[in-house]
Amino acid sequence: MEEIVYLNGDLIPRSQAKTSPFDHGLLYGYGAFETMRSYGGTIFRLDHHLARLQHAAETLNIATKLTAFDLKKACPDLLKANNLTDARVRLTVTAGEGDMVPNPDTCKDITVFIAAKKFVPQTPETYQRGYSAILSSNRRNSQSPLSKLKSTSYLENFLARQEARVAGVNEVVLLNEKGFVAEGSATNIFLVSQEMLITPPLESGVLPGITREAVLELAQKMGIIPLVRQVELSELHKADEAFLTSSTIEIMPLTRLDNKPIGSGKPGLLTQRLMSSYKELVAKEIQLRYS
Repeated sequence: MEEIVYLNGDLIPRSQAKTSPFDHGLLYGYGAFETMRSYGGTIFRLDHHLARLQHAAETLNIATKLTAFDLKKACPDLLKANNLTDARVRLTVTAGEGDMVPNPDTCKDITVFIAAKKFVPQTPETYQRGYSAILSSNRRNSQSPLSKLKSTSYLENFLARQEARVAGVNEVVLLNEKGFVAEGSATNIFLVSQEMLITPPLESGVLPGITREAVLELAQKMGIIPLVRQVELSELHKADEAFLTSSTIEIMPLTRLDNKPIGSGKPGLLTQRLMSSYKELVAKEIQLRYS
């Protein structure tokens, strides 16, 4: 069966999905997206993803046009149409077709596109080994509004990910323009030092990650008061343990940085506790959707 996608309110075969070459998402990267993960046919924290997308749409001045689309229904409908249960779901919104000048006022209708693919998780061995990373040569601009958005202007992240691939590692660590730790190319960063859980603040140029938010909630419930503050690179190098978060990888231990071990070079105890607690949280929230 041909893959089904969602485009501007309709579920259609992928081969029939067409967008304008004058879409400002293509010409200028004027848009935003969400990457989500579904478990058993239910997208984890779909409401949180849609709220973040709404905030991005407000920043891009396309929020009023977005209200015409029932995305809360469209996403699960797309999963059903493709007979998918465990899936990676990509929701993209752009300013739509306009003139060949950088003026979004020429765009009449936005473009809304959703696609889903079967999700293949990382192997248990990968979680047991943890990710390795290097310091990126790129910097996050903490003053840029784009640092808070999942913008389709994704070239900076893409170049950072290329650095990781060339170096043969899993991820990079991005500092901001002030030299503080910000995030990974596609992940948020946490570290553990002297039994304290620490993560950079949004003001450091950090994306407000959905999984990051969940980890902060879990820490509170586990009696751990997380410290959200600026982080020096030296702290990450000297940390007892560290981990990365995203909707797709959930919580991934970060065990090596710049070819040196973080802590013991193995997933730390607090990291492992949070990994287990996160899986329990997902199972609980997914189950609530069916009860």
